Formats: sequence, C-alpha cells, structure tokens
Amino acid sequence: MNRTELYPAIEPTHHGMLPLDARHTLYWEQSGNANGIPVLFLHGGPGAGSTPNHRRFFDPAYYRIVIYDQRGAGRSTPLGEIQDNTTPHLIQDIETLRQHLGIEQWLIFGGSWGSTLALAYGEAHPSRCLGFVLRGIFLCRNSEIDWFLYGLHHFFPEAWHDFVAPLSASERNDILSAYYRRLMDPDPAVHMPAARAWGRYEGSCSTLLPSPETVEYFTGDTIALGLARMEAHYFMHGIFLPENALLDNIHTLHDHPAIIVQGRYDAVCPIVSADDLHRAWPRAEYTVIEDAGHSAWEPGIRAALVQATEKFKVVLGAAR
Repeated sequence: MNRTELYPAIEPTHHGMLPLDARHTLYWEQSGNANGIPVLFLHGGPGAGSTPNHRRFFDPAYYRIVIYDQRGAGRSTPLGEIQDNTTPHLIQDIETLRQHLGIEQWLIFGGSWGSTLALAYGEAHPSRCLGFVLRGIFLCRNSEIDWFLYGLHHFFPEAWHDFVAPLSASERNDILSAYYRRLMDPDPAVHMPAARAWGRYEGSCSTLLPSPETVEYFTGDTIALGLARMEAHYFMHGIFLPENALLDNIHTLHDHPAIIVQGRYDAVCPIVSADDLHRAWPRAEYTVIEDAGHSAWEPGIRAALVQATEKFKVVLGAAR
C-alpha cells in the first residue's frame, strides 16, 4: 500500500472495436488479471484519448484493467465526430462496454474531464460503481469554462496570447465561438491549425514547470483534433447537463468510497472545484499535492494516484 511508482509497462490481453450505433465505434482494451477487480480508466479532454502508460497506475496482479477511447477520441472512430456525441451518450457507452465485458461492478478512475464523466456516470448508475479515484476535478460549470478560456491569461499570459493570436479583436470577446467555427470547418487547412493552437494552449498550462514533452503530446494531430473539437463541442453545449448538475446530485454517491487527488497549483482545473466537491462529499478522502499543477504525470500526483489504487485494494478486499 506504500507503493508510489508506476507499475511496469504491460500489453493488453484483449482489445477490440465495439459498435455503438450506425456512426460511432469504440476502441477498448483489457490488461492485468482477467479474474481481478475491474477498474475503468476514463481519459480526459473530452477527446484526449488513452495511452499505454495509463495501464501503469494499477497493479496488474490485482486489477482487471479496462481502458477505452470515448466516442470521437483516440482510436475510436470517427475521430472528432460531434454528431450523437453528448454526455448522456458517453454514459450509455460505459454501460454498453460494461455489459459487453460481462462486468457487474467496477472501480472508476478518472482525471480532469475523466473526473467529470466519472461523476456523471456514477450518479446515473451508482449501483455499478465500487468507488472512485478522481484527479484534477472539473465540474464543467460555466465559471470553470470561462476560467479556461480567459482566466488562464493571469498565470500563462504568453500561452494565452498565442492562443488568441489567430482571432480578430472582436472574436476575442467570444473565444469559444470563434474556435468552434474553425474547428468544425471541414477543411483541414482551417481546422488543424486551430486544433494545434488549442492543444498547445492546454498543454502549456497543464504542468507546474514547463514541459515541452507535454506540449508536443497535446499538439500531435490525433490528440489535438480529438481534444480541441470535443472540448469546444462540449463547452458550447454546457456539457449537455444542467448547470451544477454534478454537485446537485452528489448525494447519490455519498455511500461510496472515493479518493480525490488535486494539485495545489492546477491552473487548468483550479483547486476550488476539488474543494467544492470534497465539501459536498464528506466521505471522500481528499489529498492536495502542494507542488503540482494539473497533469497526472506530475511526480506528486502520479505517486498519489498509485497510492490510491493501492489503498483501494484494501478497501475493496474488505468489502468483498
């Protein structure tokens, strides 16, 4: 339970493409112990997709590790597709995947947008959740979206000025709409520069100290297009949930164990949201990493997330 290092790299034991409807197909994979406690990894964004390193937060001898790419993201197809892509669709996709894999209940692990989707899914299907590991809390309130688009200027002015440089003076009064128009343009000569600019902005603001590797990852074509299109789409539509819905319904999860991990200097998803969630969910264990920003790969956050999955081995073992 004192482990803080990521587990060694492993390969999936099973993977596949699961048809969701006439348009969308979902990439999924399993690794670890086929007879172990199921854990579902929910990636961020929306639209960022998953990576092989995400398997490494979990003990493969104990957990049945399920990772997938949400519709419109990563290896799911079609990439960047906004049609039939809403939070209720994503919640149903998790249920479709759970049923496809024959899983009754699972531990839910998600950071940033993954924490948003974890809460939305848990509140819709609390009986299917064994508990939650949540990082970099994003409740998708209007204030949080405005902060991402405008407030980050106070801490990352250089990145913000680069972000808005392609926009006219009038467009900067509504950054989201201006980027939305560009990102949804069918011409790659229009939408790809916008996607890379969006990804560069988010990547530049995601770590406490500058990380060229993070920026490079966020500006790769697949990540940038999925991330920028999906974020703009969900932000334009208020994530397809009523304002403050996640906190208003958190009482449905009060009996569930949870561990919240938050970087003190998370600029992308400021700590106030994690604090609000913890105050609304007294049972949730709350850990603030004093020398970290937003990224799951910040050393202190990475260590705390591994410790959380180790702790759940004891919690879930006792429950069973």
